[in-house]
Amino acid sequence: MAARLGQVEKQVYTVVVLVAVGLLLIAGIGVWTAESDGPDDGCAASDRLEPPCGAWWGAYVPYAKDGPAEGSLTRAVYAFEKKIGRRLDLVYNYHDMSNTELDGQLLTPDERELGEDRLLMLAWESTVWREPHHENWTEDQLGWANIASGRHDEEIIDPQARRIKEYGEQTGKRIFLSFDQEADARIKEGAGAPAEYVAAYRHLYERFEELGVDNVVWVWTVSGYLGSADEMRALYPGDDYVDWIGMDQYNYYLCHDTTDWKDFDRSQRPAYDWLRANVSADKPLMLAEFGTVPDPADRDRQRDWYARIPATVRTMPRVKALVQWNRPVPGDNCDLTVDAGPGLAGYRDAGRDGYFRQPLPRGRVFKVPPDP
Repeated sequence: MAARLGQVEKQVYTVVVLVAVGLLLIAGIGVWTAESDGPDDGCAASDRLEPPCGAWWGAYVPYAKDGPAEGSLTRAVYAFEKKIGRRLDLVYNYHDMSNTELDGQLLTPDERELGEDRLLMLAWESTVWREPHHENWTEDQLGWANIASGRHDEEIIDPQARRIKEYGEQTGKRIFLSFDQEADARIKEGAGAPAEYVAAYRHLYERFEELGVDNVVWVWTVSGYLGSADEMRALYPGDDYVDWIGMDQYNYYLCHDTTDWKDFDRSQRPAYDWLRANVSADKPLMLAEFGTVPDPADRDRQRDWYARIPATVRTMPRVKALVQWNRPVPGDNCDLTVDAGPGLAGYRDAGRDGYFRQPLPRGRVFKVPPDP
């Protein structure tokens, strides 16, 4: 009798769930599932987009600069994926607050296309860039105090918040959003004081809540440079406002006039340990920008740097996403890309590791093409 009652209860439960799912779809609310090449093995991402069994493999890829694909982000990403022999889990792109169609509009047509079968991470800077796509790294600060005061809500914040909300309603998908990544470095650039950043971050978060935007995963990103430890502590908005912690650490080697080659472990672990000890040991952590320059005297050194990532990152279990910065930075010996040579070979090998083959979360529409 107990077994039969259990079966009836299961049947009733199934009917209730199916009806509830149907009502959610009719109401336009996303239903989150996981896509995978195999059966569900308990590795589906959480609602905060955290993969429990490994880490996301991502990259920042600049817009295409020449040829028929000039100005296209999709073509640039597809070309990069062909080189590395796999589809990226996560595509990272940057925006200013100009509110212009070129750089100030979150979720561009290219981003929406890429988001059909990848996660999206958008960095939103409280600046206005002086050149398209921040080409020459010059910008004008809006100021954290002005963001916190609500001065830019109607013109800048609200329209982009509504775009993100509409994207979630249409697709059932969430996006990562980082407000003023590397905030510790922006203090010297005139953005404001740490307390003003915290107020601006919280205002942005609360404004999104007021507008009903519930498909954002909030990433607080600092440089991870331990010389800015006091600033990073003061910049933290609080656990209630942060879903992930991001850090941007590199092996710059000769790029910054040093002779200290830092392997992947030495380049990442100090900031990883510090953030867990001083900010949060519980939040998932993203290497929101990482990479290495080559060693002109040893071509294989760059390949080995990347090839060692899978074994090393397993010893940093709260690292749940790794995002290669695939763009040179100004200066001599500052090419951080993996577009060719030993660096590409090492990066390709690392990306094939099963630790970076996690089932992607999806909304109501999610295309999964084969890897390049």
